[in-house]
Amino acid sequence: MPQPIRIHPQNRKLFEFRGKPLVLLCATEHYGAVMNRPFRFERYLADAAEKQTLTRLFTLFRELQSASNPYSTCKPESPDYIAPFQRVGAALALDQQPKFDLSQWNPEFFERLHRFLALASDYGVVVEVVLLSNTYADNIWALNPLNPANNLNDVEQFNWPEYMSLRHPNLFKWQSAHVRKIVEETNRYDNVFYEICNEPGGSYPGGRTTDPLPAEVNEWQAAIAQVIRETEKPLPNRHLIAGQEAFTWHPFEQTSDRSFADFPLDIVNMHPLPNTTFAGKSYDMGAFMAKELKLAGVRDYALATYAQRKPLNYDEDNCATQYKDEEAWTIHRKRAWTALFCGAHYDMIDFSIVNYLETGTEHSQRCLRTWMKHLSQFIHSIDLVRARPMPELLRGNPSSTLGCVFAAPEQDYCIYLADARERSEPDAGGPIGGSIHLDLPAGDYSMCWYSPMSGVESRATTLEGSSRAVFQLPEFIHDLVVRVRRR
Repeated sequence: MPQPIRIHPQNRKLFEFRGKPLVLLCATEHYGAVMNRPFRFERYLADAAEKQTLTRLFTLFRELQSASNPYSTCKPESPDYIAPFQRVGAALALDQQPKFDLSQWNPEFFERLHRFLALASDYGVVVEVVLLSNTYADNIWALNPLNPANNLNDVEQFNWPEYMSLRHPNLFKWQSAHVRKIVEETNRYDNVFYEICNEPGGSYPGGRTTDPLPAEVNEWQAAIAQVIRETEKPLPNRHLIAGQEAFTWHPFEQTSDRSFADFPLDIVNMHPLPNTTFAGKSYDMGAFMAKELKLAGVRDYALATYAQRKPLNYDEDNCATQYKDEEAWTIHRKRAWTALFCGAHYDMIDFSIVNYLETGTEHSQRCLRTWMKHLSQFIHSIDLVRARPMPELLRGNPSSTLGCVFAAPEQDYCIYLADARERSEPDAGGPIGGSIHLDLPAGDYSMCWYSPMSGVESRATTLEGSSRAVFQLPEFIHDLVVRVRRR
């Protein structure tokens, strides 16, 4: 088997997969593909392979639909939920299906898991395998096989926030058994990395004073990371571990200093949200499902953490995903281009993909999914090993735009310009013109325009490099890429 996906040895903000540099980009992240029996993941992966490099897969956590978080593959009907554990006997779980026996593995789950991972491997799609998750509230905890009301085993009774802690030895025993089994079963694949826990949090709002604080949740996460490392010691392969330090529920703060430093992670997964903090500064990257653009926060946080050794992945961006329309998809297109041009990676959920619509709708295919294909093709056309964000080169751009520069020095300069006005601001989404001032080394260059929406590149023109180079822009709507390459 080839070496599993790894941090690129010549550029630690990048990945190497099968001998080539790779940027993680996902416009679907269909994390319930294995657990949801009717979901035809073969169709999903065949389509995803043309448009993205990443998908995300939950192995245990089962979600509940809510008013602001619509139906997805991770919200299966109870008879269609396929867990890693077998359902046995006449006693019923809280979902009125047979209870689980945590000591018996479910062959159907692992057969689907292997088919999914093997097919993703054939297509060259990387899979983030999510081992555990926050369980959020009593009604969601009621769906979890590890809830003592749902199994025949020796799990202790406890309040759900304690799920992410080491307080209950029997619970941790079964959590560890699940993690070991998943890691053992997936060790053979080169297109896999692991996430410890989705959205770990402490200080639950309205909770009990005895609920775990973030420090205790982090202790539990470190213990799970140790289970992963110990499980892989005698096995042929070592895989990357992703995640984040625990956030504080109330008042909400998503800290990240430790994630980039001594926390046992190889990849830092951060949901782009308000009050995400690093080095004493807060970044507002938009509220959950609020249709907020917040491009400056997305750019500035990625640039602020770029000097850190670990790559940043904007994990599960849900700023506008419940709105399955062009306005929402345009917001995500802009955030994705901004993230990648600032040296980060990006994934979001495309809620147009559900059971029986595994490739999305005609509308999402024409818009979001095609746009992400354009971005993946463009970013991988750059010399990624040498490339890095170079915001200092852009000395001026139209006042309504946000600019990012991603460049392979002395060779290829790519400037992304986006209308940064929020949808409520006057003239947002209207035509943009003007010029940019770019600081280029002396030399002969060719320049062209590229449309992130259409994927069309203009005919190149020639120019000379200069520290005072000013280029008149063609009129555009929403966003434009200027590409300047040395001749």
